[in-house]
Amino acid sequence: MSEQADKLGAGDERKWPTKPEFTPEMLEEMEKLLPGKLNRVVAASLSGCIHCGMCSDACHYSVSIPEDKTLVPAYKADRFRKWYKSRYDWLGQIFPSFVGARKLDKELADDMYDKLWGACTMCRRCTFNCPMGVDYGMLVRAARGIMQQVGRVPQHLQDTVDTHHNSGNNMAVPRDEFIETMEWIEEELQDEEGCENFKIPVDKKGAQYFLTLNPREPKYYPLTIQASAKVLNAAGVDFTISSRYWDLTNYALFNGYDPDAKEFSMWQVEDVKRLGCEYLLAGECGHGYRSLRWELPNWVGGVPFKITSMMELLAKLVQQGRLKLDKSVWKSHRFTYHDSCNIARSGGIMEEPRIIINAATDDFVEMEHNRENSYCCGGGGGALAMPEFTPRRIAAGKIKADEIKATGADIVLQSCHNCTDQLKEIIEHYHIKAKVMNLAELLAPALVI
Repeated sequence: MSEQADKLGAGDERKWPTKPEFTPEMLEEMEKLLPGKLNRVVAASLSGCIHCGMCSDACHYSVSIPEDKTLVPAYKADRFRKWYKSRYDWLGQIFPSFVGARKLDKELADDMYDKLWGACTMCRRCTFNCPMGVDYGMLVRAARGIMQQVGRVPQHLQDTVDTHHNSGNNMAVPRDEFIETMEWIEEELQDEEGCENFKIPVDKKGAQYFLTLNPREPKYYPLTIQASAKVLNAAGVDFTISSRYWDLTNYALFNGYDPDAKEFSMWQVEDVKRLGCEYLLAGECGHGYRSLRWELPNWVGGVPFKITSMMELLAKLVQQGRLKLDKSVWKSHRFTYHDSCNIARSGGIMEEPRIIINAATDDFVEMEHNRENSYCCGGGGGALAMPEFTPRRIAAGKIKADEIKATGADIVLQSCHNCTDQLKEIIEHYHIKAKVMNLAELLAPALVI
């Protein structure tokens, strides 16, 4: 394979220059960037807060770390809102202290950086509890986008976006290595009893489903791909995986830089069209699903194919009777399910996972808060890619850990790789005896081939 064919990124090696602190020049540039971020939703969210405090019980940071009152969503958003009011609120310009307006200075910018990068996962649970409909997710993403453009962005998060830009996926997996991995996983799958004819098609033209993967899977969790392929083959699903733009993630959703978000989305669009597939199938990944299903059409202006998720497809296969399952495989286990924020609250997929789970086991216990009311696990919004905020991230996961423990479950199911890593960390940190699995890993062992 040629070097040119192996390199799939934008063609220019890029490393975004990040800065360790705000300078007067950066603050001046942020003032210029602010108007361009004020769309209707952001402007309304910056103007609409009445400081009623109802968001305080909705946020996993403020609930898990109640002693720190600066973690209440209204306070965090006010780091941005103060600056906005100094520019666009007429009272803020005449009587700034009356409405809490404040000119942007280094102290305010530092506080904005700490709270909007390191104390918010953009899970939007506070939005669902806000009587004024303030969209904290959109507000925080706008503020992050401004800071990112002047270079004040967590280094590891930006490196992840740069790697995706440079190599075509966020872990820089070379194309030839990816193809070899798919071939190896297929061989492993075919060694299972009854799976001798199962395939993992790569670059199959005309397949119905174009399956996308999280780079963690070929890099660290190949058995997850094997489980997904086993289920799809058992149900007779016509699918393929691209050797080019198979990465369903889009970390530009987290750093707020729209040109990169659009670029990564366009790669997917062109690849689905290249192979002539009917569906773009988002694998089990929270923000990856949201990026493809709900944001991609906005970034690229519509697409000539359908977009669905692995969770929706698996539920459909169960309901159609295309999967025969033996519940006795899991008879000695109790399960609970964590609703990923981007899948449930911001994606609308809530009953499908439960259709899948109840088809495979009889011992399923809901957490106290579930579906759209589920607390964020603490790993979303790029939090796992910001190691400087790790202690706070783990502390913020306490409410989720407590709810998992209360179910008595020894297996926590979920459909998101960021959730996988965060759940594993908080389960270990808070001494809970449970393991974490995704839905395909639940179904694959229970299949009657």
